Amino acid sequence: MIAFDSFCIAPFWEGCATGAGLIIAIGAQNAFVLKQGIMKNHVLVTAFICVAIDAFLIALGVGGFGAVLTTSPLLLMIAKWGGVIFLVGYGVRSIWGAFKTHTLTIDRGREKPNLKSSILMILAFSLLNPHVYLDAVVLLGSIGAQFPEDERPFFALGAIVVSFVWFFSIGYGARFLAPLFAKPLSWKILDVVTGVIMLMLAYLLAVGRLGGIC
Repeated sequence: MIAFDSFCIAPFWEGCATGAGLIIAIGAQNAFVLKQGIMKNHVLVTAFICVAIDAFLIALGVGGFGAVLTTSPLLLMIAKWGGVIFLVGYGVRSIWGAFKTHTLTIDRGREKPNLKSSILMILAFSLLNPHVYLDAVVLLGSIGAQFPEDERPFFALGAIVVSFVWFFSIGYGARFLAPLFAKPLSWKILDVVTGVIMLMLAYLLAVGRLGGIC
C-alpha cells in the first residue's frame, strides 16, 4: 500500500478508475450537460447538481447501502418505468424541436430552460435512471467493500473526483463548440441526435438491456 502520511493512494486511484468507467459514457445525463454548456445556460448549477448527486450516491454505496435497491423489486420497477417515460418524452420533444425555427440559434430566438426547469430536468436525468443507483450505489459499493474500512473513504473520494472533473469539463468545455452551433443546421443535428439517443436509451431501459449509462 502506497500512502503519503494518512492519504492512501491505491484505493483513491482504484476509485478514480472505477468511477471513470461508469461516468464517462454517452447517456442522457451527459447529453443534457453538454447541451447546457453549448447554450451557456446554468452550467455551474447543472454540473454542480450532477456532482452532488454522484457524491451522495457513491457515499451511500461505499458506506454499505448498496444492497437496499437490489432487495426492493418494486422500487426498481418504479424507477425503471419512470425513467422510460421521461426519456421518451424528452426524446420526442427534442426531435420535434428541430422543426421549430425558434429553437435554431444560440443567442437569439432559442428558448433556454430557465433555472427551475434546468434543475428539474437534471434531477430527472440523474435520478430516474435506475442504473445510476445500480452503478453508483451497488457496483461502487461492492467494490469499495473489498477495501479495509479505513481505506474506503479514499476509494469513494477517487470516484467523486472523477465525477467533478468530468461534468465540469463537458459543461464548460462545450463552450468552445459555440461557433459551430451558431449555425441553424448544427442545432437541428444536435436536437435530432439527442432525441434519438434518448429514445434508444428508453428502449434499452424498457427491455432491460441498458447498463453502464449515467
